[in-house]
Amino acid sequence: MNSMLAFMPGGWEWVVIILVVLIFFGAKKIPELARGLGRGIREFKDATNEIKRDIDDSSRRDEEYRRRDEEYRRREEEKPRDIPQENVR
Repeated sequence: MNSMLAFMPGGWEWVVIILVVLIFFGAKKIPELARGLGRGIREFKDATNEIKRDIDDSSRRDEEYRRRDEEYRRREEEKPRDIPQENVR
């Protein structure tokens, strides 16, 4: 963990990074880049939430199918079995 923190920029380094970005992209491009980044993050979160929702729906359906199958089997076991008359002596 400490080795990862060693590569994090400090206070003055952040100032230099911001100045370089401002000079390289210009003041007009930075808001456009931020909007694009925000849209990308939003799309990623939406896709993540959709995948979670699909997984939850699938597990609920599986649970419902399992419950219905158990109910069907229980009812089948409770039904009286008719013995064919030709087998009775």
